[in-house]
Amino acid sequence: MASAASVTSLADEVNCPVCQGTLREPVTIDCGHNFCRVCLTRYLEITSPDPEEPPTCPLCKEPFRPGNFRPNWQLANVVENIERLKLVSQMDLDEEDVCPEHGEKVYFFCEDDEMQLCVVCREAWEHRAHTVRFLEDAAGPYREQIQKCLECLRKEREEIQEIQSRENRRIQVLLTQVATKKQKVISEFAHLSQFLEEQQNILLDQLEKLDEDILKHRDEFDVLVTGEIGRFNTLIEELEEKKERPARELLTDIRSTLIRCETRRCRKPVAISPELGQRIRDFPQQAFPLQREMKMFLEKLSFELDYEPAHISLDPRTSHPKLLLSEDYQQARFSYKWQKSPDNPQRFDRATCVLAHGGFTGGRHTWVVSVDLAHGGSCTLGVVSKDIRRKGELRMRPEEGVWAVRLAWGFVSALSSFPTRLTLEEQPQQVRVSIDYEVGWVTFANAVTQEPIYTFTASFTQKVFPFFGLWGRGSRFSLSSQEGAATLS
Repeated sequence: MASAASVTSLADEVNCPVCQGTLREPVTIDCGHNFCRVCLTRYLEITSPDPEEPPTCPLCKEPFRPGNFRPNWQLANVVENIERLKLVSQMDLDEEDVCPEHGEKVYFFCEDDEMQLCVVCREAWEHRAHTVRFLEDAAGPYREQIQKCLECLRKEREEIQEIQSRENRRIQVLLTQVATKKQKVISEFAHLSQFLEEQQNILLDQLEKLDEDILKHRDEFDVLVTGEIGRFNTLIEELEEKKERPARELLTDIRSTLIRCETRRCRKPVAISPELGQRIRDFPQQAFPLQREMKMFLEKLSFELDYEPAHISLDPRTSHPKLLLSEDYQQARFSYKWQKSPDNPQRFDRATCVLAHGGFTGGRHTWVVSVDLAHGGSCTLGVVSKDIRRKGELRMRPEEGVWAVRLAWGFVSALSSFPTRLTLEEQPQQVRVSIDYEVGWVTFANAVTQEPIYTFTASFTQKVFPFFGLWGRGSRFSLSSQEGAATLS
């Protein structure tokens, strides 16, 4: 049996486009559209077309010939069948409201038995002591309960969706971190592979040269020994011949012969040159750079996998007016000319400093700063607590919420409770700053040589921000999350 919804859908398909009602005496025009005969006749009377121009279809505006109506008997039969289906569907719907036992219309609902009752059922003995209400009155409280259930379910659904969304974001972050670390591993091993290949070629070249020198020495030794043996053979043959001669011939020039024999000295060649032997003994030292690079590689790889690169940018709201920031907020340059910057609570007004956006409340993070100092200039790098003093004099020490080092022309200082001048192998041009929030470490290292610079130990209780300071005309710095990627334009 066709449902009411499907019958309604079919009825909509056989509506007249003009009157929007069911087609009556349907006719088809040249374009193929169908209309009620009466509706199409009235349409032609109202439009009063020009005799020279044919009328157009009310639906698609295609011209058609007025006298070429074609009755659509097949469509008329379809309309008639749909009308019958509508009538049957309405009868079925009415039967659903009738009591199956008594044939009476259902008006009541028994709360105790959860049954729908007609008038006869209502007066039956088994329902007389029960709570019976009209259908609409009984449905009201249930509608309220359903509404409350819907609200609770929707709320729980939203909470679950929020959890899902939050977890998806977290998973996406983790996937990004894994991809970053994967790329870092590939990059570092590619660098190591290239270095190992270069070192292999260097060591093999040195061994090849040493091999050539040894073979050259052997050849020279063989030539020298062969020459000496030849000379000795000649002298021996001469003496053996002299010894077999008669006395008169033996004594002739005997003293000269003996003198030549006695004064003959063999040039004993050295089998192995001391210089070659020393080069062989010193060869293992050529592997020291390889050992050092392998140690640095393992330390660096472990560090890179443990710390997350921090993609930071400078916050112009905090920048002192003497600092010129680049458009991408990745570089800063000192200038004695004050910029027109609105005064706000976040901005430093005396210390020529700037903070980074965001800040950290946990985790391990690292970033690289490339420093370019003019003569007499300085650059301060580190992290500061959220409530760092922005107005007036800023004392840069851990007690004031500042953990930083200062790079000046020719020296580096750790800004601890009492500033400490540091002894380094070389002045760093790129500094890696790292923070382990939970452990409380702020670590500084030369980003090129991996030489440690200084480490602060702290106990963080609030958000901390990357911190930068500049002084001296022409002094500047540039940020990067990856080692060696920072460049100064």
